[in-house]
Amino acid sequence: MKPLLPKPAATGRPRSNDRTVLNVIIYVLVSGCGWDEMPKTYGDDSAANPRLRRWQEFGIWKKILGRAIKSAHKSGRIDMQKISIDSSSIPSKKGAT
Repeated sequence: MKPLLPKPAATGRPRSNDRTVLNVIIYVLVSGCGWDEMPKTYGDDSAANPRLRRWQEFGIWKKILGRAIKSAHKSGRIDMQKISIDSSSIPSKKGAT
């Protein structure tokens, strides 16, 4: 993942550790808790929320997912013949068909 993340700025305050921030992001997204409800053992949420949004804006998450899928496929841990996406159970927005 590290090569996919933006490089830290050359000037200014050093940014929070990427691994720690990633752990916070994953915890909040998986648990469904609010940013202000996460355990204090993860530290302050002030770095994680903006970084989540910035990485989303720059397409970092798509790159990470793409790399993970390619890696799993190459190593035989995922069988593309057994993957199914069924959108028929997802309602359309605003009454679209």
